[in-house]
This record gives sequence, structure tokens and C-alpha cells, in this order.
Amino acid sequence: MPRLAANVSTLFREIGFLERFAAAARAGFRAVEYQYPYEVAAEDVGKAAREAGLEVVLHNMPRGDPERGENGTACLPGREARFREDLERAIAYARAAGCRRLHCMAGVMPPGVDRRSLHETYVANLRYAASRLGREGMRLMIEPLSAGTVAGCFLTSSAQAASILEEVGAANASLQYDFFHMQTLEGNLAATVERLLPRIDHLQLADVPGRHEPGTGEISFPFLFEHVDRLGYSGWIGCEYNPAGDTLQGLTWAKPYLG
Repeated sequence: MPRLAANVSTLFREIGFLERFAAAARAGFRAVEYQYPYEVAAEDVGKAAREAGLEVVLHNMPRGDPERGENGTACLPGREARFREDLERAIAYARAAGCRRLHCMAGVMPPGVDRRSLHETYVANLRYAASRLGREGMRLMIEPLSAGTVAGCFLTSSAQAASILEEVGAANASLQYDFFHMQTLEGNLAATVERLLPRIDHLQLADVPGRHEPGTGEISFPFLFEHVDRLGYSGWIGCEYNPAGDTLQGLTWAKPYLG
């Protein structure tokens, strides 16, 4: 049986961010994740989760400098100080909410920068982050992203992610495997999940194309849920999709798995 976590950055957008926690609990979710909570005070985010009786299982580090168009800074030479500053900010939010996983986005490749330099910077920053998060009892997550979501992202395949995790060599660094991105990037989801399961600590879902709820596209989620159950995956599956309409009406697919 899949353990579903509502992504309250993408679901329940009919209401305010802090109200979405209670809405998720009323819909039957027992856990939530979110993308960027940084426009709301960390204490208020933690309070909303606690009052709703929800476990917070994941959120992202800050993107970096929006004026630079950054979508993560981990691979960017010369931005190491900003990376560490953003990591500390993310840790503060994670502490307040009791969250034990932080997603570190690789970032967008700047034109004219040697790819080897990007790789070396990325690995060094991940090693630092894993060590820092280890002292907090937290885990570091990395996730390949498709071009339609983040054009020019440095991390774009499951093989690249697995290789980087091997190079980083940290026991608390894992793969965040999003069925939407991975179907878009490479397909063959069942075999890939089976091969990478020892590296995977969090799954996410959205259907392809459109990034809407399961049942709106080409992915057979009932098959995948049974598949990951058979493989022994017991972690959370984050519902990081954009509802095609009203969130609650679109949750019909999830009713067998909630409550």
C-alpha cells in the first residue's frame, strides 16, 4: 500500500499555504511535503503541520538568487558561500517542522562553464551538505529534473545521479525519484526503480504529459504502486502534481490509499 504525502505547494492551491496542511489532513493524508516555504516564517510552518497532525517528509533548499535566474546553486563554481547560506536557512526550516529530508537542486548550467568544473563543484557541495545534515540527523536528496521543468539543469538522468551519489560516498545522501521527470527523461520506470531502489529514499508522482494527477496521462500508477510494494519500498510517495481542476475532486484516484 503506497504511503502518500500531499505536496502542499502544488495541491490545495485554492487556499492559502498554511491552510493547506489542515486541508491535506482532512483529505486523509498523514504526511506532507512542500517546495519552498521561505515566504512564511519557519515557526508558522511547523505549527501548521503539528496542529494538523502531519509529518513533514521533504522540502527543497532555497533556489539561490532569483535575480540571477538560479534554480539551485550546488553545481555553480563561485557560489559556494551562497550554497552554504541557503543550506543553513533550509536546516532552520526543517528543524522547525521536524523534517528529515532536504532536496538540494543541482542548478542550471551557465553558458561557457566547463562541465567538469560544474561536476567537481557539485560533488564538493554535496559532500559538505551531507556532512552538515548528518550532524542534524537529516538526509540529503538529489533529483534529476526534466528540461520542461528546469531547462539546462545539470542533473538529468538516473545513471548520472547514481554515479554522483557513489562519488559523494555519504550514507545519508540518496536519490529522490520522481516518476514524472523520469518518464519524461528516460522511461522504463519499473526496471529503473528496481535497479536503483537501494539508492532511493523518496518517490514522487505526477502523470505524463501535463504533470496532472494519476489517471490523466500515460503512466500506470496502480501497476507502479504494486511494483514498488513488491520490491519492499516502504517510504513516502510525494504527490507533486498540478491538479487539472479542483484538488479534492481530482483526488478520486487516491481514495483507496488514504485514510
